[in-house]
Amino acid sequence: MRKFDWDDLQAFLAVVRTGRLTVAARKLGVDHSTLSRRIAGLEQAIGATLFDRRAAGYALTAEGERLVPDAEAMENLAICIRSRQDDAAQGLTGSVRIGTPEAWGTYFLAPELKELARLHPELEVELVANPRMFSLSKREADIAVSMTRPEQGRLIARRLNDYELGIYAARSYLAEHGEVAGRSQLTQHRWVGYIEDLMWSSELDYLGEISASLAPHIRISNVISQVQAVAAGVGLGVLPCFLARREPELVRVLPDEIRLTRSYWLLTHADARDLVRVQAVADFIFSRLAARGGDFWRDTA
Repeated sequence: MRKFDWDDLQAFLAVVRTGRLTVAARKLGVDHSTLSRRIAGLEQAIGATLFDRRAAGYALTAEGERLVPDAEAMENLAICIRSRQDDAAQGLTGSVRIGTPEAWGTYFLAPELKELARLHPELEVELVANPRMFSLSKREADIAVSMTRPEQGRLIARRLNDYELGIYAARSYLAEHGEVAGRSQLTQHRWVGYIEDLMWSSELDYLGEISASLAPHIRISNVISQVQAVAAGVGLGVLPCFLARREPELVRVLPDEIRLTRSYWLLTHADARDLVRVQAVADFIFSRLAARGGDFWRDTA
C-alpha cells in the first residue's frame, strides 16, 4: 500500500474547503495536475474514493466525510508545532485571516492595519469584511468578529465593544415627508432594512424590536449600502451611530425614545491558543480599541 504524507492531507483539505481543484491548487501554489496526483495518491493509500468528481466541483463521499476531522486534527497539530518553532526575536511571520462584519472591518480595522504592519512587517494579514458568519473550525478565518457569542463549539469568545444604534433619516426626506413627532408615526414612513433571508445574524432584526408593525419597503443586504440609501432620502433606517454620524445629511429621529444596543465579539478557535501570531493580532485589536476609546461607538464623539 502506498504511504501518504502531510502534503496529501493538505491537498485533501484544500479541495474540501474550496470545492474546486483549480481554486485549491492556486491557494496551495501548485498546478492542478500536481494537486490531482496528490488526491489520487491519497485515495490509493487509503483504499477509498474521497471525492465525487462533478462538473460543478468536487463533492465529498462518505469516506471523505469521515477523513475530514482526522485531517483537521493533524493540521492543527502541525500548526501548533510550527508556531512553537517561531523565533519571537525575529518577529511574527506567517498569515492571519480576520473575518469581520463589513462595517466593523471597513471603518475600524482597515485603518488600523497600517500600525499592525509597522509592528509586524513580516506578518501577512487577510481582512475579509463581509456580512456573514465565519467558520473557524473550517479554517475560513483565524480570527472572527461576530455580533453574537457562540453557545457551542470549541471557540474562545471575548467581548470587543458595545455600540449604539438609532433611527435616522435624511434632512431631505424629513423636509419632504415631515418630522417624526412620536413613535406612533413611524408606520407612516418608508423604511430601509435588511433582506430577511440574508440576515446573517438574528441581532440584525432591528425593526421587530422597535415595533411588530414595521417592515422595510426597501431591502438591502448590507449596512454600508443601507447608510447610503437612507442618506439619499430613500426612507428611515436603523443604523449604527458610529456609521451614521459620518454622513452630515443624516438626522437622528426620536433619539430620546429609541436607543438600541448591540455587541461585537472576537472569536478564536481553541486550537489556536498556542499560535503566537493569532494571539498577537487579537491582542493588537483589543489595544487599538482601547486607544480609540468608547466614544467611537456612541452617538457623539
